[in-house]
Amino acid sequence: MLKLYNTLTKQKEEFEPMDKENNLVKIYSCGLTVYNYAHIGNMRTYIFMDTLRRILKYNGYKLKHVMNITDVGHLTSDADEGEDKMAKSAREQHKSVYEIAKMYTEAYQKDFKKLHIEDTEYLVKATDHIKEMEEYVKEIIKNGYAYETSKGVYFDTSKFKDYGRMLSNNNLDELKAGARVDVDNEKRNPQDFALWIKAPQEHIMKWDSFMGLCYPGWHIECSAMSRKYLGDVFDIHTGGVDHIPIHHENEIAQSIGATGKVPAKTWMHVEFLLINNGKMSKSLKNVYTISDLEKEGIEPLAFRYFTFSAHYRTKLNFTWDAIKSAQVALNRLREATKQQKNGTEKADPKKIKEYEERFLAAINDDINMPLAIAVLWDVARENVKSKDYYDLIMKFEKVTDLDLDREEKEEILEYSEEVQKILDERKLARENKDFTKSDVLRDKLKELGYIVIDSKDGQKLKKV
Repeated sequence: MLKLYNTLTKQKEEFEPMDKENNLVKIYSCGLTVYNYAHIGNMRTYIFMDTLRRILKYNGYKLKHVMNITDVGHLTSDADEGEDKMAKSAREQHKSVYEIAKMYTEAYQKDFKKLHIEDTEYLVKATDHIKEMEEYVKEIIKNGYAYETSKGVYFDTSKFKDYGRMLSNNNLDELKAGARVDVDNEKRNPQDFALWIKAPQEHIMKWDSFMGLCYPGWHIECSAMSRKYLGDVFDIHTGGVDHIPIHHENEIAQSIGATGKVPAKTWMHVEFLLINNGKMSKSLKNVYTISDLEKEGIEPLAFRYFTFSAHYRTKLNFTWDAIKSAQVALNRLREATKQQKNGTEKADPKKIKEYEERFLAAINDDINMPLAIAVLWDVARENVKSKDYYDLIMKFEKVTDLDLDREEKEEILEYSEEVQKILDERKLARENKDFTKSDVLRDKLKELGYIVIDSKDGQKLKKV
């Protein structure tokens, strides 16, 4: 039986879909705000989302999965402050907001493909659903949960006694004390949030509506689009832990205001990816993308493998040493898989069944991927080299999808004597365990247009 941790109830629960007759699971996942390149912290969340999909399908369920693209309305602060992130990025890059959205949507989709993240059944853009958001806001107003100021329409949090307590157990008095009150002095309560914003004349993205030219608040899009595609209540809602205290609390409040219902039965949240045990920060120059990893000779699937080393509800610490170790481990796992593929012995059916049960128990225990990967390694390392074990690994690949059956194609490169000399120096440095010098020489090779990859067969070069 599949068990999932529910942030709403603070416990693991046996999962059953609402639509048992069709064995259908309805999921909504908060997608990216496409104003910049996605970083590896974002990608941890979406690898989790993909793994959840695969585990549900492994258990025989059908999926109806919606992910949004935020291309309007997300202000530079989650608390209704600043300007729209899309407009800010467009101004800084001298492009239109639609050019910005297209460019960064295409960029993250390329990263998804590299990471083997499957397409969801529905990928929906906020700008295609302005009318649905407007109608949703009207319903909230009609039900007495919202009010108008000179700046827009706000959700009245005083009308929802459990506001802030559903997912994050925030104390309302603490929220009031910590909220900023200088944003709009017409707000009834400091923690009230914008549903519909009256657009100043200079604002780029705006639409004609029941209140004139306006644009939506960030939170309203998820409520309106999830209802359109999945109904008032659906099975699972996913996102990062950063969504819990504001965005997802506001989603629940909006849904109560419009329909009287909490929109999802199960809420699942992915913990932060740390960088050297700290936060990612532009000022620290440690906001890394998948392309940044590739420039260092790390393939995207090594990052996928790396995320499986910790449970999704625990923080995961990224270091360059750790990701390089993940690449080495993935290479070795592929080699072990190849040995099983070429094996001629017969595996014990009882052992096959035992491994299948252990793998299923791991993934069905709230997506315990570290344990699932341990089972995968046990199969790959089996002393009996058997095609039966290879077939089992390929079955597990329906969940892991690490390209374990990939045949490496040797890329024949011609390079200068200077490059060969650096390679020889680096080989000697590594043999002497002088890794500082080794890294300096690696950087020299990169300046010359080559990425060096360390394998059990020695150093290999690839073009940058």
